[in-house]
Amino acid sequence: MTDSGRLMSIEYTLKLGDGEEVDGNIGEDPLTYQEGNEQILPALEEALRALNKGESKDVVIEPEEGYGTVDPDKFFEVETDSIPEEAREVGTTLVAEDEEGQEHHLRVHELKEAAIILDGNHPLAGETLHFAIKVLDVQTWETKK
Repeated sequence: MTDSGRLMSIEYTLKLGDGEEVDGNIGEDPLTYQEGNEQILPALEEALRALNKGESKDVVIEPEEGYGTVDPDKFFEVETDSIPEEAREVGTTLVAEDEEGQEHHLRVHELKEAAIILDGNHPLAGETLHFAIKVLDVQTWETKK
């Protein structure tokens, strides 16, 4: 039996449908991931699978294959007093821990008179993602078992 794989190093720019750049690493350390280890979005990994060192590609990922659509069930209301005063601003990210000790990232979505609406969706939920990718390096290996 043979085990093989690729370690990809890329530089990228991520823009939303309106052209706003929301992430990227141009001029910084490359993003390095091992194919098949679910370290990047599966749809992005699949789009990059055939690329080799030096190649570039523009990849568009729809919300369903990216961070999902906006789930209305992930919005909930809490009493204003339960949020620290310095965090009571739309867009602020909070980290909450559930009974099992798992962390959840929540964003302040709306301020009301006596309550705050929090959003538990991923910040890029509902967004079409536009990646510009350049492959900087590819390392391959093969081991026999």
